[in-house]
Amino acid sequence: MAPAPIRYLIRKPLADVRSDIDRHGLHRALGPVHLVLIGIGCIIGAGVYVMTGTAAANYAGPAVMLSFVFAGLACAFTGLCYAELSSTLPVSGASYSYAYAALGEAFAWGLGWMLMLELGLAGSALAVGVSGYLVSLLGDFGIHVPAVLATPFIRPAAGEAGTAFVTGGGINLVATAAVLLFAFILVRGVSQSATINAIMVTVKVGVLIAFIIFGLPHVDPANWKPFIPENEGGFTYGWAGVLRGASILFFAYLGFEAVATAALEAKKPQRDIPIGILGALAIATIVYMAVAAVLTGLVSYKMLNVPDPVAVAVSAIGMPVLSIVIKVGALTGLCSVLMVNTYAHSRVCYAMSTDGLLPPLFSRVHARFRTPHQGTWFVALAAGIAAAFLPISMLGDLVSLGTGCVFITVAISVIWLRSTQPELPRPFRVPFGGFRVGKLWLGVVPMLALVFCVLMMAPVVLDIIRKAMVGEWLPATILGLYIAFGVCFYLFYGVGHSRLRRTLSEA
Repeated sequence: MAPAPIRYLIRKPLADVRSDIDRHGLHRALGPVHLVLIGIGCIIGAGVYVMTGTAAANYAGPAVMLSFVFAGLACAFTGLCYAELSSTLPVSGASYSYAYAALGEAFAWGLGWMLMLELGLAGSALAVGVSGYLVSLLGDFGIHVPAVLATPFIRPAAGEAGTAFVTGGGINLVATAAVLLFAFILVRGVSQSATINAIMVTVKVGVLIAFIIFGLPHVDPANWKPFIPENEGGFTYGWAGVLRGASILFFAYLGFEAVATAALEAKKPQRDIPIGILGALAIATIVYMAVAAVLTGLVSYKMLNVPDPVAVAVSAIGMPVLSIVIKVGALTGLCSVLMVNTYAHSRVCYAMSTDGLLPPLFSRVHARFRTPHQGTWFVALAAGIAAAFLPISMLGDLVSLGTGCVFITVAISVIWLRSTQPELPRPFRVPFGGFRVGKLWLGVVPMLALVFCVLMMAPVVLDIIRKAMVGEWLPATILGLYIAFGVCFYLFYGVGHSRLRRTLSEA
């Protein structure tokens, strides 16, 4: 028997990865247009409707446009890595499956566990955003939702920053209901879900274009001065603030990960997955940049530290009807991201379950709808519970940190597969080539992806450490407990139920 450390690094043979394609039981119904729309549906949402204001007001100022550039570059390089891997290994689970084949089971479990944290907390944050915009929109029409039904149980303490919280006040059942509603839609079938997503994407992109068209004539260039405000210490403005703003906006680019998880339901995955990833990323980045420019040009960046910065900017130009339209678009945008995020979360769990690392309920496929119905309901319920009890301020940094870990693993997987399996068919290859150091292939794109992802994660890590040192311990505690539980679950359940381990022991 191999030494214990080696036993945890067993890799899933590429032949097994490819054989999963033929026995998954899911319905291939998605073409390149649907996949691009799925990506846009997940990318354009909280990043532009909510987090842009926070990043501009607290960290980057008008230079939040540069924050989008840095975050977009990190995601573009990583997206190219995803495109190569997904065309080479078109399987469900995306980065989890890539890590299993490239780096070994223990790395795959750790990556999958962090991916579940990333998608779960993102779903919770999106649901809280949906709740906030819906309550605000209903209020415009004289319908007032009781605060007890739209306020999380844990709330930031009055006058406190960081992770000082108080309990009581309500349970955000509106957010929970939003998650469960989209779980119901997803369970009914991926084709119907993609159609609904296409409608929502069309509405929200149309609203953002209207915001740009109507807002552009009212832009005051004086609001862009100084473009990069002078640093006030730490990550408050200056170039440090621009980078911190990019780390906040980083998680809003999760769309291409969702596209990669759809490999088993794509009609021609080798062709369609790269198109979906790169097309969605390019369109979303252009929209983000344009909206950020108009947003910071309409009002002072210091006015944008609110949950609905786009609506605030529209109100400043005296167009109340357009303000309502913007809220409808924001609500639609957040809903589409929430649906695609739940879809991606359930498919990652499906892949881990088929490998035996999660219980079988995550991989049971509905006899009629051909969707992993039990797993979808489970992840939606978990996200809904978190949304009911936790405030959105607790979620963003942990999501970005999980995203960075996942993206780094993807870049390393490309390097490893190119180094050890150069003969594999690759319908899509990352551009700009690379060079070899001995047997190790170092590609320009994967290396740039690693550098930019580290730059995105560093401010988050430093902020969590700083908060822990002054007694604001909650983010570090949540992350530590989650990692500890994941290690225990893998050792006491995953190792014993691993399909790969059973196959090797029987051989």
